[in-house]
Amino acid sequence: MSAAPDPPAAPDPPAVPDPPAAPDPPAAPTRAAMLGAYAIDDRATPRVRMNFVMSLDGAVTIDGRSGGLGSADDQRLMGVLRALADVILIGAGTLRAEGYGGVRLPAEVAAWRVARGMAPQPPLAVVSSRLDIDPGHPFFTQASVRPIVVTHSASPADRRSALAEVAYLIVHPGDAVDLRRTVDEFAARGLPQVLCEGGPHLFGALLAADLVDELCLSLSSVLVSGHAGRIATGIEVPPRRMRLVHALPADEMLFLRYTRG
Repeated sequence: MSAAPDPPAAPDPPAVPDPPAAPDPPAAPTRAAMLGAYAIDDRATPRVRMNFVMSLDGAVTIDGRSGGLGSADDQRLMGVLRALADVILIGAGTLRAEGYGGVRLPAEVAAWRVARGMAPQPPLAVVSSRLDIDPGHPFFTQASVRPIVVTHSASPADRRSALAEVAYLIVHPGDAVDLRRTVDEFAARGLPQVLCEGGPHLFGALLAADLVDELCLSLSSVLVSGHAGRIATGIEVPPRRMRLVHALPADEMLFLRYTRG
């Protein structure tokens, strides 16, 4: 009698595939790519471009300053936006909180601007009602070109006189700065392309005056919570639709560009 055949071998268990490798973080866009992505086709028409950084949960500052939300890529983008601007506008609170000194673009960037019909350096301009700014502040003493101070005729006359020694003054009649008139006066001075770097109160005032043409928002991959403010504050305005132009990933940042809807 022959031996019973061996039972069939059990099938091998299905192979468990290795988990997919985590994707590499997206490479940061080069400066040349950023210049192309943020180029302004019509430089003659006045434009107000806002530049802000924000955390994933909407915080605009860490410990009272926006610098903790940025990165080297974000700083590169700021340099590109400044290279494309005719004038850089800030509020007095931002000047004090962010420790603004003079802005001086590198020599090669200044040459790039001159080759395209722009001034070598964009002036800084600050909006202030109280003029509680020391004329010896680095904003004035380190400026590459004479800054501009925008105020009104109800501001303290002695402070206007002191600041007139270190800056060009734009003084509006009455007790408030007229931002629409400010943009018109910049254009009349050959500075139609305005880059606003803050702060939230100035952003809110520009929104209320319907002057915001573009928002360049750097979204930082951090969560902050707490009580940090938002990028715009002040008078509530009807919702403004904006159109997404691009979303550029760069390691831990996402660069969003919006224009008027």
